[in-house]
Amino acid sequence: MVINMGPQHPSTHGVLRLVLEMEGETVTQLRSVIGYLHTGIEKNCEYRTWTQGVTFVTRMDYLAPLSTEMAYCLAVEKLLGIKAPPRAELLRILLLEINRIGSHFVYIATGGMELGATTAMTLGFREREVVLHLLEHLTGLRMNHAFIRPGGLAQDMPDDYHEAVTEFVKTMEERLPLYDKLFTGQPIWRNRLKDVGYLPVDGCLALGITGPVLRSAGLAWDLRKTQPYSRYDEVEFDVPTSTDADCWARYLIRVEEMHQSLRIIKQVLKMLEPGAVMVEDKKVAWPAQLSISSDGMGNSLEHVRKIMGQSMESLIHHFKLVTEGFHVPAGQAYAPVESPRGELGAHLVSDGGTRPLRVHIREPSFVNLQAMPAMAEGGLVADVIAAVASIDPVMGGVDR
Repeated sequence: MVINMGPQHPSTHGVLRLVLEMEGETVTQLRSVIGYLHTGIEKNCEYRTWTQGVTFVTRMDYLAPLSTEMAYCLAVEKLLGIKAPPRAELLRILLLEINRIGSHFVYIATGGMELGATTAMTLGFREREVVLHLLEHLTGLRMNHAFIRPGGLAQDMPDDYHEAVTEFVKTMEERLPLYDKLFTGQPIWRNRLKDVGYLPVDGCLALGITGPVLRSAGLAWDLRKTQPYSRYDEVEFDVPTSTDADCWARYLIRVEEMHQSLRIIKQVLKMLEPGAVMVEDKKVAWPAQLSISSDGMGNSLEHVRKIMGQSMESLIHHFKLVTEGFHVPAGQAYAPVESPRGELGAHLVSDGGTRPLRVHIREPSFVNLQAMPAMAEGGLVADVIAAVASIDPVMGGVDR
């Protein structure tokens, strides 16, 4: 019997269609059908300036928008031959790790709900709400922040960011043990995940699988450790691994990763020193002197008064930088980061103009989804759901 599971199905993460060939309850063949959420983001970037591209790529993996912004901006900075200021690099790490915690909570929430543990959903989203409140306080937006920009950050953190983040860490350290009580020691949860969705390390390497799925098979491959970027080599954290290579191991690894992210956040808070959050180069630094003003967010009043009242050249330069953008030397660059789902890399090609010639994102959800047949064929249809959840694909990233 051939069964369509999805693309409208509560267990297929939105808009994934799985065509299952069944013999009784056993899956004999599985095909993933994608493309129901295609947005053409990479193509859109070719019609926007380099800075405007950030607002597009942030909408790919909407559970970890900051990771895509980071990879994109690192690639732009590589082409420009510049580096973000030290404070900006640390603040980027801070935001990425807060974002990683939020993403992993959605994995527990959606994965639990799909397997019938509705408490997992209410709790996971309760915790994610705390993450989103904090990100909104720090960046101005709950999701799709476009806060990491080529050359640094859109603006500095609010004055009380230290207290807000410290409070967040305290809350999470109180609440995380609850998940061990509710799920790790829960026999039904364990039985649903143990020995399900098996994918050993050679299978992962053959399919290009990265992230928690690869680490659950025993390979401690985490780009924050193996190819450090943005001062990750200055913070201490562990890369959790397992050799069980099943859905259970992936769950345990993601829970431990949240603990490690909190550890990184605490170290970054201690390391932060005052300084610029955008490169000095006025040919790149856009938008200039952002601040929270009476109308929400805009350029600081002093800056506007100066360019409007004193220097015509500054006004022209500001206008051209915003409308045309900056020129990026011809060439190509690839910059990978470790997103919550694995290696997320941005490959950018420039012809020397103010817009990218080509943008391509190596999206981990897209690559990891290839593992579905290997994980599910020969198993039961109920285990297909556990296998999809353990990959934790975000369809916005798959279809782009």
